[in-house]
Amino acid sequence: MSNEQNENRGFAIGKQNYILLMVGFIIIVVGFMLMAGGASDDPNKFSTEIFSFRRITLAPLVVLFGFIFEIFAIIISPKTLAKYIKF
Repeated sequence: MSNEQNENRGFAIGKQNYILLMVGFIIIVVGFMLMAGGASDDPNKFSTEIFSFRRITLAPLVVLFGFIFEIFAIIISPKTLAKYIKF
């Protein structure tokens, strides 16, 4: 193998991509934390807290945004990312 081929070898994604992947993972975890709760203290009594805006609308949107962010972090090339974001 020539030296040119050795220099071009490396990881498929760069350090910036891994940082963005961690940010996306944190967004997903926050979304699942927003979904948690709503339990009743008395098991014989129904609690309507499970139907709140936070659990039905906001949390799933946050999780969806986290997954879309993860896809973006994987797809964007390290060279393109280096132009716009300096870590």
